[in-house]
Parts: sequence; structure tokens; C-alpha cells
Amino acid sequence: MRGAVASSATAQSAASGDCRREAGYWSVPVYRDEAVVLRTHKLGEADRIVTMLTRQHGKVRAVAKGVRRTASKFGSRLEPFMVADVQLYEGRSLDVVTQAESLGAYGALIADDYASYTAANAMVETADRLTEAEASLQQYLLLVGALRSLSKREHGASLTLDSYLLRALSLAGWAPSFLDCSRCGTAGPHDHLVVQLGGVVCDDCAPQGAPRLDAQTIALLGALLTGDWAAADETDDNTRSKASGVVAAYTQWHLERGLRSLQHVQHERKANG
Repeated sequence: MRGAVASSATAQSAASGDCRREAGYWSVPVYRDEAVVLRTHKLGEADRIVTMLTRQHGKVRAVAKGVRRTASKFGSRLEPFMVADVQLYEGRSLDVVTQAESLGAYGALIADDYASYTAANAMVETADRLTEAEASLQQYLLLVGALRSLSKREHGASLTLDSYLLRALSLAGWAPSFLDCSRCGTAGPHDHLVVQLGGVVCDDCAPQGAPRLDAQTIALLGALLTGDWAAADETDDNTRSKASGVVAAYTQWHLERGLRSLQHVQHERKANG
């Protein structure tokens, strides 16, 4: 009896395997998702490895075959900062992109402005560092919204970047405090700011020699964190520069390894300063 059951199971397995054959080829799992392209790497003569942050599947690395050819069916839809509806099939080590339809053509618009371009590079590098295989819808939506805003020049590039960095770190579990003491919770406002302690701290918690920050800069940091663009857009360049320094230090501290693209952002700010 047990042998008969085993034979039946083997037959069912074989039948299931036969069902996966289509026109003499093994069928493979195929899935669709929305994705924003973080970076690309050349592969062979005409292909690229594309790293994408997807809406439902987290970070995905996939091969886009023939994408570097002039007559590629993908066109520019798989370039950095682009948002696309992609179809992929699962491979052993890398998935393979079979279709891509544009949802947000932000790449060329961002590349036309150097400040926006350097800011976008810092954003996608941050997203690459903060996200892994598990899906993070909030991180995906935040990045897409920030790239869209950059492409439309809705706000200054530095403001958009700093707001993105603070909010992305918050979603990752490192939300700063720019009002109440980040160490003991004493109600603010406070003017000591220590990035290693998570933001502003009260006089009792402040380490000896902790720097003080002016009220305008702290208010701007709070506005960038909450998305209060009316307040952020009214600030002057000096206040924005000081806020950017705090955001950069806070980001570098929590990501442990420095963001290479932030160096280009800081260089661009100095050149225009």
C-alpha cells in the first residue's frame, strides 16, 4: 500500500513537472512590479546589471539584456532615477528584465541640473544602503516622491535632499529629535545638538563642550523632517548650509560608512557658496 502511495506521488510530481513545459522549454516564475533604478553596471558586450528598489519586492538586482545596444527595446527606461513598470523572471543568482514601461521619466530632467544630479545620486545611494530584499513600501514611495520633486525643481535641491535623508533614516528606525531632548525626553526647545545622541539634548544631558545651534537652523531641521515646505522654502542660504552640515553628519554617523556621493554634493555647495 505504501509503495502504491509513493508511486502515485511520483506520478503526480512528474505530471506537475510536465505541466511546466511549454513549447519544449521549462517555464520560469515571472513577476511584475514598479521599480526605481538605483544604479547600473556593465555586463559583457551589451548587457547591464540593474539594481532597483521595487514597490513590493524590496531591492532587486537583475540583468537587462541588450540594453546598451542602440536599438534596445528598453531605451532609457532602465537608467538611474527612472521609474518603470517592469516584468522579470527569476534566475538562479540574478533575475532577468523582460519588459519595462516608463512610469516616471526623471533621469534626463535631473541630469540637466548639476545640483539636482548630485542630490539624486546621494538619494539613490542612501536607498541602496538602507534597503535589502524585504519590501519597504514607505522607502520606495519616499524615494520616488523625492526624485519627482527634484525633476520638477519644486524646492532647492539641497532642501529636497536633506529632507529625504532625515525621513529615510527615520523610516529605518533612526528618527532624530529637533524639539524634545533625544536622550531623556525633556520638553524642548533645546539648542545643544549631538548627532551621536540622536538630535538636540537638554543642558543636563549635553556632554561637555557639546555645540549649540541657533534656533533658525533647528527650526529648519524640524521643518525638513516633517515636510513643512512653506517654512523650509523661506530660509536663507546660511541657515540651509548649517542644516545640511548637521544632516550630513547625522547620515554618516548612522550609515557608518560614508556616502561617496555626499562628497560631490558638498563640493557643489562650496563651489556655489
